[in-house]
Amino acid sequence: MLIGDVSPLTLGSSGLGRDADASGDAVDTARAMLASGLLVDTSNAYTGGRSEQTLGRVLAESADAERADAASRIVTKVDADPRTHRFDRDRVLRSAEESLSRLGVDRVPLLHLHDPYSVSFEEAMGPGGAVAGLIELRESHVAGAIGIAAGPAPLVARYVDTGVFDAVLVHNRYTLVDRSARAVFERAAARGMTVFNAAPFGGGILAHGAASGAGYGYRPATDELRAWVAGVEHLCELRGVTLPTLALHFSLGAPFVHSTVVGVSSPRRLVELEAMAAASIPDELWSELERLPPAPTPIDDEQDGSR
Repeated sequence: MLIGDVSPLTLGSSGLGRDADASGDAVDTARAMLASGLLVDTSNAYTGGRSEQTLGRVLAESADAERADAASRIVTKVDADPRTHRFDRDRVLRSAEESLSRLGVDRVPLLHLHDPYSVSFEEAMGPGGAVAGLIELRESHVAGAIGIAAGPAPLVARYVDTGVFDAVLVHNRYTLVDRSARAVFERAAARGMTVFNAAPFGGGILAHGAASGAGYGYRPATDELRAWVAGVEHLCELRGVTLPTLALHFSLGAPFVHSTVVGVSSPRRLVELEAMAAASIPDELWSELERLPPAPTPIDDEQDGSR
């Protein structure tokens, strides 16, 4: 996938189809996402495959021209076997086959290697490893491009530095709170890779505020982090800007980020997201933000370790 082909916003569908009793709502959301003209990000593993199935259902009911356009904007990911955690060449090929079947398409513009935590970097890159499978899929044009998508920035950096991938996606590591993915994003952009920054709201606290009880990056927020976020909220109030809008534009304005991935849970949420993206941020607010001390992020990839 070329950089110029991506939309500034990519719509995340990790929760699509999560509630089996609300399948109609999921279809409505998928329909709105595919009609938006934006990229849609999914995965073999999202909601046990129901995310892809729901998107595939909407594609199947679309007119031919609409179907072709929408299908060209769906990005998915290969995942480890959910039972055995096997993640080698054969599993990658099988994962891609499952995804294409659910979506009802013959190819995807971009296919990511997703969360390769069950194997070591050496295993993934070695003969018969997961990356060999991805390269085969790109060479056979099943995937227009291949990417690496994961959380820990040091691990992602190792994959980026191989020069094998066309795209990179990291989540929760380039936000108002945690900027640890900046170096790997800059290196990837310098290589000509397409950079996706996912979860600009940190999975909660930057969307709902310091008093919400929400965490950051799948971790509880510390008292220090809540106090820091409360300070940013105060600056936002003085400038007439909401905290989520500032958090979104922090990613949208980064010169090394080509697309920001934001989860969408309903058609209403999509409308709200588009309105936030269209808003403007006063220069004074950016200046005030830069004068704050670094946020006390609960994420420490170096301490946690990565394979």
